[in-house]
Amino acid sequence: MKTNALLLSLILSLSCGKAFASTADAENFLKKSVGEVVEVAKNAPDAPALASAVRPILLKTISFDAMTRRAVGPGWRQFTDAEQKDAIGFFTTLIIRTYSAKFTPGELPDVVYKAATETAPGRVEVATTTLYKGSRYEVIYRLEQPDGKGWRVTDVVIEGVSMIANYRGQLDAQFKSGGAGAVLGSLQKSINSSK
Repeated sequence: MKTNALLLSLILSLSCGKAFASTADAENFLKKSVGEVVEVAKNAPDAPALASAVRPILLKTISFDAMTRRAVGPGWRQFTDAEQKDAIGFFTTLIIRTYSAKFTPGELPDVVYKAATETAPGRVEVATTTLYKGSRYEVIYRLEQPDGKGWRVTDVVIEGVSMIANYRGQLDAQFKSGGAGAVLGSLQKSINSSK
């Protein structure tokens, strides 16, 4: 009886330790990535330079393929491989430009991190409060381990609005009205208007 209780407590402590390590790893990954973006923002001379400089950081931080697939929704399976590749490229450019446009070079946000929580195995949410230009924003970063190894951001929820859900509402409607071509055209148009 004592052996079973000891074994059970050992298993529980190991599994809790693993969950803590995974949430801590995800939180540290996010803090490091946000820190890199803030450092770039501090030194960027203008918005186009900022977008160019944060691109490599965001490419290793965000799972743009997962975000694009989820933003398009069920219609994604009907895209050809070439259309999927184009959609991911367009969506990546759009998100990076949109993200970069939120920052004014030289003006830095103050980000306060709350404890990360595991929402499912391999999925973590990190809630933050961001103070920027006198405004306060509640931002939740959703992270996953798509390859079982490294963490990647797969959604950002700002003031209760999921970026993926927001784009999905738009892109799903585009797909239903005109298929993959309409989605790609819409993404390209958004990129052109964000220049």
